[in-house]
Amino acid sequence: MGTRRKSGKKVTTNSRTSYGVQNGTRLLIADNSGAKIAQIINVDHYKGRQRRLPKATVGSVVTVTIKKGKPELRGNILKCVVVRQKRIFRRIDGTRLCFEDNAGVIISKEGEPKGTEIRGPIAREAAESFPRLASISSLII
Repeated sequence: MGTRRKSGKKVTTNSRTSYGVQNGTRLLIADNSGAKIAQIINVDHYKGRQRRLPKATVGSVVTVTIKKGKPELRGNILKCVVVRQKRIFRRIDGTRLCFEDNAGVIISKEGEPKGTEIRGPIAREAAESFPRLASISSLII
């Protein structure tokens, strides 16, 4: 008997970290795109239960609305990657990590960052999912 092969894209499994942000959470925007503060309005690829708020963690793509920033950006609905969260999360190697604030980086629909530099550290989980973020960030933890 032959082995059954799976066709299609190779799937890499990411470890699930503790959810630290949810709908309504305000994120500091860590790049130089012109936005300062954004509010999460939806989490992409989240399967939940009725009346349960969608939750996200570092490396998750979320839909945000810009609350503070340049006038032409304010009120716009954009995609964002969570790069820092206050809640402690555990990595596969057993280390636990948390940041001082909740922060995100605005991206395009293709996953390219809108800004050219990222202020402050970003989590390794976000850098592995989005290599372009790793190249423009100053510090990866």
